[in-house]
Amino acid sequence: MPRILVVDDDAVTCRLLAEVLRRDQAEVVSCTDPRQALARVASQPVDLAIIDVRMPEMGGLELLRNLRERCADLPIIVMTAFGSIDTAVQAFASGAVDYVSKPMNLEEISATVRRALERQTVAQAALPRGEEEELGGLVGRTPAMVEVYKTIARAAPGPSTVLILGESGTGKELVARAIHRHSPRRGRPFVAVDCAALTETLLESELFGHVRGAFTGAVGDRTGLFAEADGGTIFLDEIGEITPALQSKLLRVLQEHQVRPVGGTQWRSVDVRVLAATNRDLGKAVADGRFREDLFYRLKVVTIELPPLRERRDDIPLLVEHLVRRAARQCSKHVTGVSEAALELLCGYHWPGNVRELAHVLERSVALAQHEVLGTEDLPAELRAPGPASSDDIAGDRPTLQELKRRYIQRVLEENGGNVSRAAGVLGVDRRSLYRMLQRYGLAPRGALPG
Repeated sequence: MPRILVVDDDAVTCRLLAEVLRRDQAEVVSCTDPRQALARVASQPVDLAIIDVRMPEMGGLELLRNLRERCADLPIIVMTAFGSIDTAVQAFASGAVDYVSKPMNLEEISATVRRALERQTVAQAALPRGEEEELGGLVGRTPAMVEVYKTIARAAPGPSTVLILGESGTGKELVARAIHRHSPRRGRPFVAVDCAALTETLLESELFGHVRGAFTGAVGDRTGLFAEADGGTIFLDEIGEITPALQSKLLRVLQEHQVRPVGGTQWRSVDVRVLAATNRDLGKAVADGRFREDLFYRLKVVTIELPPLRERRDDIPLLVEHLVRRAARQCSKHVTGVSEAALELLCGYHWPGNVRELAHVLERSVALAQHEVLGTEDLPAELRAPGPASSDDIAGDRPTLQELKRRYIQRVLEENGGNVSRAAGVLGVDRRSLYRMLQRYGLAPRGALPG
């Protein structure tokens, strides 16, 4: 269970965020005083921090820098009711991983926290941990995964760019790290960039750096990530999200091996191997005019396509064994495996979130387990519900995902005796959102939403 620090001088905001995050199975430490927050972190390490920008005594950006000095790898999300490009630039320049504006959409803040924790988990999972993670945390023996391993082994020694394709949660960054680890550049930096997380201006500054005065908030020169990765590897995740203007600049880097900081006049040579990943169809994006064809071909010198988990179900037992062992170690729990019935449910589920979703399910189950062997009762309700969990509903003329969702909501509502509040808690949404779902799926008469 992740421990999250929330710092805001508004006690109501702290309570609201704590309620939302606890609903998402997180332990929350709330502070209205930044200095108290620093003291708490010193005695009680946390996995992520959410901090307000404007606070008396010590501002959020100052707190951010203090936290960074004490916990260099701590993911920090900045929130403010006074959103501006200046604040965003300063927040990211100080080391924030994300930035949200008030008033916050509670589902959005929940998703933002989940993404930040996922990135941290993937980064930690990709570090060498002995023989079981020799290929960077990738696990599987099906023919599709064996082909992935072969391509990694063949591509790693060379300098070619690699385009890694696959749905969200299939392990694209793990592949990139495995390529780097098995390459001649393994002793040099590996730098990962989430291209979807930043605006065009901020991403350009992150990639290429900037000079003092290049834009508001650029109070000094900054080295870009391409320069920081010199001699090593840069991984551009969600490459399909970058704008045409940035595509053009990236193409020049690939062609000329030179970068120029935002606002600068001098070009700098860099020796960087580029690995990129996307869950989008870049070929279609090229055909639609949304992605440069010349950049597309520069990126896909070598292509590795990761299969979704539903297409390699025979790997699920091996993944379950590996992930339960890892979760037990992380949670300091004596859990040795899963029952046959539980494994049958895990193998039959469609896993829209792929391996990442499976890892989260097992981590949660291990954290809450009261026995050495996980049973079906330890798994989330959606895996035990006939609709979403049924492998027969995956292909062919089967119910749509919307229909499966409607059935699941109806089942949860019935199991809770029609009590909307309890059903909303089980579904992990607020009552207002559940009322909208009920109306959308025709499960409740139309009417005014509760105040």
